[in-house]
Amino acid sequence: MTRSDSSSSSSVDQNNDHTSDPQIIAPIPIRPRLPSRKSSGTMIVPRDSSAVEPGNIKLDPDDIRAMSPRRTSEDIEALSKEARDELKKHAKALQESLITIFNRIEAVKEEHDKLDNNNKFLQKYIGDLMTTSKITASSSRPKK
Repeated sequence: MTRSDSSSSSSVDQNNDHTSDPQIIAPIPIRPRLPSRKSSGTMIVPRDSSAVEPGNIKLDPDDIRAMSPRRTSEDIEALSKEARDELKKHAKALQESLITIFNRIEAVKEEHDKLDNNNKFLQKYIGDLMTTSKITASSSRPKK
């Protein structure tokens, strides 16, 4: 049986003799040995040891570790004054809007009372007209 692809070998395929094929034996990979490490020892340090706390380290003023994010009392006072001023402005604006809302409520109440009185007057007027129309209608009827 002949194969048409170019990867076939003519001598092996024509003979059908697979016993004479050379076997490829790959070597078993061997892992390199790790170098031996020295023990790091115990991590326990006595409480009184000087290795526990860093101690007093002298730093230059330009050193980033010397720059503290803490604020001075003047900075804190300025920030608190600014915050108080902002709160006062906000409270004043809220009070003014509350007064405006209250005045609007009072105006609406007055208008409602006025319209309610007009409504009652018109109801009474219509009621009176109905009673007078019933009276006049019943009196103008001819008696049988």
